[in-house]
Amino acid sequence: MSGLSRRRALGLGLALAFGAAGLTGCAGQRYRGPARQLRVASGEPGGFYLDFATLLATEVSGAEPGLRTSAVTTGGSLDNIDRLRVGQADLALVLADTAQAAIAGGAPFTEPVPLRALGRVYENYMQLVVRADSPVHSVRDLAGRPVSLGATGSGAALFGGRLFAAAGLVDADALRAEHLSLVDAVTALESGRIDALLWSGGVPTPKLAELAERTSIRLLPLSDALPALGVGHGPVYEQVAVPAGVYRLPQQVTTIGVASLLVAAPSLPDDVAAAVVRVLVRQAANLVPQQALGTQFLEVRTLIGTAGVPLHPGAAQEYRVLHG
Repeated sequence: MSGLSRRRALGLGLALAFGAAGLTGCAGQRYRGPARQLRVASGEPGGFYLDFATLLATEVSGAEPGLRTSAVTTGGSLDNIDRLRVGQADLALVLADTAQAAIAGGAPFTEPVPLRALGRVYENYMQLVVRADSPVHSVRDLAGRPVSLGATGSGAALFGGRLFAAAGLVDADALRAEHLSLVDAVTALESGRIDALLWSGGVPTPKLAELAERTSIRLLPLSDALPALGVGHGPVYEQVAVPAGVYRLPQQVTTIGVASLLVAAPSLPDDVAAAVVRVLVRQAANLVPQQALGTQFLEVRTLIGTAGVPLHPGAAQEYRVLHG
């Protein structure tokens, strides 16, 4: 079954639980606990994570006055989990594959990191970008060529290692990888210093859209790597398509998708988790960055499809209330 079909099937099943009456229940309920700050660890400037987290912070602060919420710029999923672990963030956006590795204590984590999900918030697209005039047409064509595999601390960095291993590019001669921020990677690709950059995020990603206005680019198809990735890492990855027209692409490109989760430490109070869930459900239409309208959406019916990451107890209880 394709990734889109799986999501539709999940959505159909959850629709039976999310009735229209259930979604509008308890409309007057609000957070009643002590006033507190909520920090949402997000991502890099120019990416979807930070834009989404900024919208979420605005909506939570408006709907739940006791929770003064702000988005924090970070390096991405790995950095976000570390901030949760040391108490420098209260909520975090994390790719599902990274969250699974953290919970299991798998590489690059040296011990299990307990995480609890508040919801699956959107589909994340792996985007391996080259200039349109590049001779590179597949991952294997990047053997021996300089490439940025995501910033240090990002989910793209974790996925990039897995992707290149699946393609057999694992030794020093085959892999010339750097870990640049999105801004630096765009500059390096445009100048020709690197031959490709890997980015994980929503579509369109603003910085990549800006690049496409100045320089013609292509996305490499990645879905051929799914069987090998599935053997090594389970069903966390799925095939998705970047639509034609995005980044001025003449036709759609199949790539790999992975869920983005909003997570917290188990110590987050139940009433705080419940308040955030109410915002995710009731304000879903306001949580899509302007540049992604029409290509990204927050699907209320799939919020609880958290890729095996346990729901926070406060979130689980609130979903039960909202389901009716």
